[in-house]
Amino acid sequence: MHSFQATQFSAVEPGRRLLVTGAVHGNEVCGTQAIRRLIAEFERDERRLLRGCVTFVPICNPLAYQKQQRNGDRNLNRRLRPTNEPKEFEDHVANWLCPLMARHEILLDLHSFQANGKPFVMVGPENNDGPLQPVRQADEEVAWAKVLGVQRGVDGWLDTYAGGVAQRRARFAGREVGSSVDLDEQYGVGSTEYMRSTGGMALTLECGQHQDAKAPEVAYQAIVNTLTHFGLIDGAVPAVHSMAGLRLHHVEDKQHVDDDFVKPWVSFDRVAEGELIGHRASGEAVHAPVAGCIVFPNSKAQAGQEWFYLARDIERFR
Repeated sequence: MHSFQATQFSAVEPGRRLLVTGAVHGNEVCGTQAIRRLIAEFERDERRLLRGCVTFVPICNPLAYQKQQRNGDRNLNRRLRPTNEPKEFEDHVANWLCPLMARHEILLDLHSFQANGKPFVMVGPENNDGPLQPVRQADEEVAWAKVLGVQRGVDGWLDTYAGGVAQRRARFAGREVGSSVDLDEQYGVGSTEYMRSTGGMALTLECGQHQDAKAPEVAYQAIVNTLTHFGLIDGAVPAVHSMAGLRLHHVEDKQHVDDDFVKPWVSFDRVAEGELIGHRASGEAVHAPVAGCIVFPNSKAQAGQEWFYLARDIERFR
C-alpha cells in the first residue's frame, strides 16, 4: 500500500491555515515540482512563515503518480468523499485527504491539462444558499484568484457536472454501463468542492499543458502569491489582475472511443453558434449549440467520459 506525505510549517503567531496540493491526477506534476521547491526553501530558511501555517502535499494520489497516469483506480477529483468501506485506492486517498482539508481554511489545488492552452483558475460559484454548493466567501475567493498571476477565471463547474450526469443517466437508462462511466450523483465533487463544503475557500489552478516547461513556474509563483496575499510570509503584495471570465454551461461526453474532433481544438478557442466541433463514430455531426468557447477538449477521452466543455463570457472577474 502506498503511503501519504504532508509537510507542514507553522508560525508562532496565529494566522490563516493554508493547504497546497499537487498530483491529485498522477500525470499532472507541475504542482508537485513547485511544492517541493517551496518545501526546500522553507527547510533552508530562505523563506520564513510569519503567522499561521501552510501544509504542502506534493503527491495526493501516489498510485496514479507511480503509474504516471491520471487515475489510480478511478478519477479522484470527480468523487472525493470519505467512506467507511474503501474499495478503490482513491477511497483510501479520500479518507486521508478529506480530514486534512477540514483542518485548514484555504486550499490551493494545482493541476495541468491535456490539450494545449494558457493557464487559468477555476473559481467557485457566487454567494448562494442553493442545495448544490452553498457559498459565503465568494468575494474573498475572487480577490484571491486575481493575484495568482493568470489571465482567465472560469466558474460554473459543479452545475455543469450535475447537468452532465443527468444527461448520462438519461442516455444509459436501463442499460449496463462499464466502470468508466460515472453515474454517481456526487460526480463532480473534487478537492475544491469538498473544501468549500467544510466552510473553507478553494481554487483550482490549471497551470498549463502537462508537458509545458513553464507550468511549474506558474504553480510556484501562484503559491508564493497566495502565501503573501494571506500574510503568511513577508513580501510585496501581489498585483491584482483583472481577468477574462467564462462560465461553463455544457459538457459533451464521448459516446464512442472513435468520436473525433474536426481539428485539434485548444482550450478557449472561440466557437460560433452551430459551428461544427466533431463527428460521432456513427457519422453524426456535433455542433456548438450556442456561441462561446470550448474548454478542456480531450481527444483521448474514453467512451462515456467528458469529451469537451462549452462556456460563455461573464464579467465577474473584471
